[in-house]
Amino acid sequence: MSLKKDIFDNVKKILDTNFTFEEVSYVPEISNPKLTFNSTGLKFEATALYIDMRDSTEVLNMHNKPTIAKIHKAYLYTTVKIATSLGGEVRSFNGDSVLTFFQGTTKHSLSNVVMAAMQIRYMIANEESGINTLLEKYSAVNFGIGLDHGKTLCAKVGIGGDNNTKDLIWIGNSINKSVIISDECSKPYYIGISAIVYENLLDWAKYGNQTDAWGNLQKVDMWTSYNVKYNGKWETYYKTSWYIEVT
Repeated sequence: MSLKKDIFDNVKKILDTNFTFEEVSYVPEISNPKLTFNSTGLKFEATALYIDMRDSTEVLNMHNKPTIAKIHKAYLYTTVKIATSLGGEVRSFNGDSVLTFFQGTTKHSLSNVVMAAMQIRYMIANEESGINTLLEKYSAVNFGIGLDHGKTLCAKVGIGGDNNTKDLIWIGNSINKSVIISDECSKPYYIGISAIVYENLLDWAKYGNQTDAWGNLQKVDMWTSYNVKYNGKWETYYKTSWYIEVT
């Protein structure tokens, strides 16, 4: 069979077959036997956390490749370590970006994702963490983190085998919106969240204590509202410069 006919026959089979999916209460892994190359998938509800480095081209032009590799490894290690320590499931690396899912639908679970974002912000961007000082010897890392909540469809793609011929794709508005929100964020407002996340936060993840001009401690909203265009419409999202210390 020719390559052209093989591709045509399989594409036709994919498009002609009804796609079916199963609702699950976990974030799928590529080894899940329910995920096959057939027209099947798994659907789950979770909060997506997407982090992406800013000015990566500038960093690329400033340093040699081994130094860039060290910067990326340090930044990605910090992100993954914090996310997984709080229950996040890392599912995609794409250059200097990371996609992580936090399964759950409660105010506690959504607030937990904000904690992960604020701890990542602290470790990478705050001098007190020590990581920031180490990175600044080469280049200070600027980044944006976007969060959104919703249902995601996961499917296996590729042709089988081991060497990058198979992977999982993640389809859902929560992923697309978390990426768009991340693009709107950078120093000092490193973190952005969608309206649905903001509206479902526990008080500790929404409000912080701040001293006013007269020395009085006041409870203030840590988040500032902005607008972002998504799917042709303007939507409200929220940014913050606040962080949570890691001990």
